[in-house]
Amino acid sequence: MADLDLPPGADLFGDVPDRDAPLAGTADSHGYVPDALIATDIDAYLARHEGKDLLRFITCGSVDDGKSTLIGRLLYDSRAIFADQLAALEADSRRMGTQGQKIDFALLVDGLTAEREQGITIDVAYRFFATDARKFIVADTPGHEQYTRNMVTGASTADCAVILVDARKGVLTQTRRHSYLAHLLGVRHIILAVNKMDLVGHDRTVFDRIRLAYRAFASSIGITRFCAIPLSGLTGENVAARAQTMPWYDGPTLIEQLERVPVGDDLAERPFRMPVQLVSRPHLDFRGFAGLVASGTVRPGDPVRILPSGRTTSVARIVTADGDLAEAAAGRSLTLTLADEIDCARGDVIAAAAAPPEVADKVEAILVWMADEALLPGRSYLFKLATQSASASIQGIDHRVDVNTAEAGPARTLDLNEIGVVRIALDRPLVFEPYERSRELGGFILIDRLTNATVAAGLIRRALRRASNVHTHAHAVTRESRAAAKQQQPAVLWFTGLSGAGKSTIANLVEAQLAALGRHTYLLDGDNVRQGLNADLGFSDGDRVENIRRIGEVAKLMADAGLIVLTAFISPFRAEREMVRAMLPAGEFVEVFVDTPLAEAEARDVKGLYAKARSGGLANFTGIDSPYEEPLAPEIRIDTTAMTAEAAAALIVDRLTGQR
Repeated sequence: MADLDLPPGADLFGDVPDRDAPLAGTADSHGYVPDALIATDIDAYLARHEGKDLLRFITCGSVDDGKSTLIGRLLYDSRAIFADQLAALEADSRRMGTQGQKIDFALLVDGLTAEREQGITIDVAYRFFATDARKFIVADTPGHEQYTRNMVTGASTADCAVILVDARKGVLTQTRRHSYLAHLLGVRHIILAVNKMDLVGHDRTVFDRIRLAYRAFASSIGITRFCAIPLSGLTGENVAARAQTMPWYDGPTLIEQLERVPVGDDLAERPFRMPVQLVSRPHLDFRGFAGLVASGTVRPGDPVRILPSGRTTSVARIVTADGDLAEAAAGRSLTLTLADEIDCARGDVIAAAAAPPEVADKVEAILVWMADEALLPGRSYLFKLATQSASASIQGIDHRVDVNTAEAGPARTLDLNEIGVVRIALDRPLVFEPYERSRELGGFILIDRLTNATVAAGLIRRALRRASNVHTHAHAVTRESRAAAKQQQPAVLWFTGLSGAGKSTIANLVEAQLAALGRHTYLLDGDNVRQGLNADLGFSDGDRVENIRRIGEVAKLMADAGLIVLTAFISPFRAEREMVRAMLPAGEFVEVFVDTPLAEAEARDVKGLYAKARSGGLANFTGIDSPYEEPLAPEIRIDTTAMTAEAAAALIVDRLTGQR
């Protein structure tokens, strides 16, 4: 019996009609029975189906649990396959299927060549089908751990998750991982599909053992209710038709349970929120704000607040392509006009004036790391939330979550597919709500600035408000007046290159020449800084990022004082050099790439560091076992194989003073 208390009632789906029965009219060789209304009254047929509600669900679980086969069976039994598709499926099954001469239902969903060759799911496949009671969109998500990011994508919009378990294997690591992620992402309805019961002789004890094991795990991560169903995706037992081979099971079939899962929630009853996607200005007499209503209901005359500015006004009109509306609820795309001329742009949120969402520039969030490269606290990422964007950095990792036990453990970074609770600092205030209240204003992604790859998905838990006694202080003496007093333009000369390239040597010569010209300077050298300010940092990738972040902040303060700042650091990562560039006004960051081939730098090896690294006595050494990312477009490039240090210094000074 299922763990979920089910409402009484008759079979909602019934037995699947015999596909080989004689059919009237347009029946094809495969026995499809078209709805009579299609031929007699197509408008009535479309109207009947238009009124059905829609359930979005995912199938997930471990590798080879039978997710694609189950979805193929659902499509087949719900008559969502056209005759030509069925003919192609039969041909593909004979050529590359895994069921001999029988139909391989997995081929309906696994469309990529690599998926068919390997018999696995790689990408998320979305399929639509319908029954007499409801419409469905199902996302078939991968089971392999390396494609967990794709599973997260599918779960982010799902109302229900069908967690598959191979009856022969029981609850596995990926079963637990996907269950945890689905619960974390707000999927409220869980169906445990114990698949391949035909391969264990339809044994009730096997089913009960798996159901109890899953219940123990589910309870530990906060899943209090789920429905367990024994079935076979291949044979169709308990998928759409009730299995005669398992008389001991008196719960619903999979289709019946999918038809019973509640859809829709209280979105329309929540306070109104609409992230602005576009400011519509077709002519001088119209200015509207277009977007999708995330929650609540809006009417003309309703008082609203524009966030993050906090200005208030009221709704004048609700404009759509079909004319103005008297009311619009969650899920509707529309354009609002406002009663007052208020500054409002893409990324702002129009919200109920009496119950606005929160605004913060520092938040605590659950982060699912999805990149091959580990998370580096301090590195700058692009943060996207609804229609809002900001620069963000991870200020700290509170703990890592073990998805198998739900226990928290210490962490300094997050690797691929790991989950942690982190503190995120943003460069400007954003409008948000905790994810448990709003997927739209609580879910975000992080994007690598250099590759544009999505590296993480996150769920905001709460705001981390800055201390009330900490404010930005306005100075009576400005950075412009400090620079004018020194009669110079502030700048940060950022020397980067391999160890032994000659950065410190050239930077020293540049500072000496600038001092001789009466310029006010200060040189920050890597070795010197690590003996004081950054003495607590090592040489891991994370520590290297923090090292450069601190140096960037110090250089920024010195430039504010009107100085010409010179820094000589390996600074191996482009992202951190760009992070420092973003701290300064345009044109004040001058990247000087001291370009020395590794062989030449190693031949110099004044400090003996390369030899020590080669012998294994020095870990994480740039150029040996840690990468150096060369600048893509430095302001100045110095080739030390073709230029002396003195000539290089003269070139840099000439460029800085405008003589060349």
